[in-house]
Amino acid sequence: MPVVREFTLPDLGEGLTEAEVVRWLVEVGEVIAIDQPVVEVETAKAVVEVPCPYGGVVTALFGAVGEEVLVGAPLVTVAVSPGEGERPLAAVPVVERAAEVERPLVGYGVAEPDRGGRRRRVGGGGASAAVTRASAPVAAPVVVAPAAPVVAPVPEPVPEPVTAVVPVVAGGVPAVISPLVRRLAREQGVELAAVAGSGPDGLIMRADVERAVAAKVAVGPAVAPAAPAVAPAGAVPSDAGSVVPLRGLRKAVAEKLGRSHREIPAATCWVDADATELMSLRRQLNAVPGPKVSVLALLARICAVGLERFPDLNSSVTADGSGILRHSAVHLGFAAQGERGLVVPVVRDAQRLTTEQLGEELARLTEAARTGAIAPAELTGGTFTLNNYGVFGVDGSTPILNHPEAAMLGVGRIVAKPWVHQGELAVREVTQLSFTFDHRVCDGGTAGGFLRFVADCVEQPGVLLRRL
Repeated sequence: MPVVREFTLPDLGEGLTEAEVVRWLVEVGEVIAIDQPVVEVETAKAVVEVPCPYGGVVTALFGAVGEEVLVGAPLVTVAVSPGEGERPLAAVPVVERAAEVERPLVGYGVAEPDRGGRRRRVGGGGASAAVTRASAPVAAPVVVAPAAPVVAPVPEPVPEPVTAVVPVVAGGVPAVISPLVRRLAREQGVELAAVAGSGPDGLIMRADVERAVAAKVAVGPAVAPAAPAVAPAGAVPSDAGSVVPLRGLRKAVAEKLGRSHREIPAATCWVDADATELMSLRRQLNAVPGPKVSVLALLARICAVGLERFPDLNSSVTADGSGILRHSAVHLGFAAQGERGLVVPVVRDAQRLTTEQLGEELARLTEAARTGAIAPAELTGGTFTLNNYGVFGVDGSTPILNHPEAAMLGVGRIVAKPWVHQGELAVREVTQLSFTFDHRVCDGGTAGGFLRFVADCVEQPGVLLRRL
């Protein structure tokens, strides 16, 4: 007799605690194979497909499109025949434990999939049994298994989408909702009793709360105030426009930058540099057959050499603040604009690469970031960041450090300007270099020395030959 196995959202990367459902790749009643991708989710780092370690009949899907699922929370349940349909060493437990109060309420049903073909369906109500979870711990565990063995597909009616049973209390308010929705309502000062749920059985969804915030739903019972009404804490004025929740990458960036700003005593210094000779060198390099060398590749080569000379800047303060960790390799991060926003891909062991190799790796990662195909592992582990904000047409910046890194070099646009060259006024190609650093790892002398070294290499690229 088949047994229902529960597959939970695995840890998809360093420090990730949740993911947003982008698209379901399977449906309830569908027969899937071992390690077949079942859902596409967006994390703070990338959009990835999640494979299921079980093969059999899908009995339930957990989480609506656009809903966030916590790591360790259920994704799908699969009816598996004993001894078949799972990896030999799979350690995912059978659905036998009681529901938990703070687990997100899932199983809202399956949105209409936006894809072409459909896989096989299994007839009979038993193979597509719904998973029902209680709203609070119960005395005995809930055992969920199909009422009949999994059989070959037969021409039966398509089963209805699976929904979770939502208990209600007096007043018609759902007794169980997603903790993420409860938190959003609490932060925005929305009383859930006043919100009409659009989900199955009146379930309150995130979108319902967002609409309530935008419409300035009344909080609490309607009582005529004796004095002018005071807006509740967190309420949004009626003329403030809509509220856009922080999700996925944008949420991760906000949290990381907020932490960096709170924890790191950062300082910035800057200098204008004549980049005429650097641009001339680039034209010479690109005049010969071979991969083209970008300005970013030349600057990356300069940074790698500079960090060997000033190793204090290729470091980070330990989590408890008791020491400084010096990194033996330069894992060079650089800012890249992609479909999901600004990301920071990382070039591993940049100090070992030639300028040409750096250019090829930078181009590969930039294209992957642009198309959204970059792997989560390629967005972590940086020790130093190079930020070329000149591509946005600006000259200078005082960036926030990419926590826990200790330093970042910013490069402005390279533009023709009047410049005193060899004692005479001339038109030269000038850029502004800005350097932000964690003042805990070094003093201004070290930071200034690094920035001056970079500026000298930009103005006289031949200086690099002494270090190569």
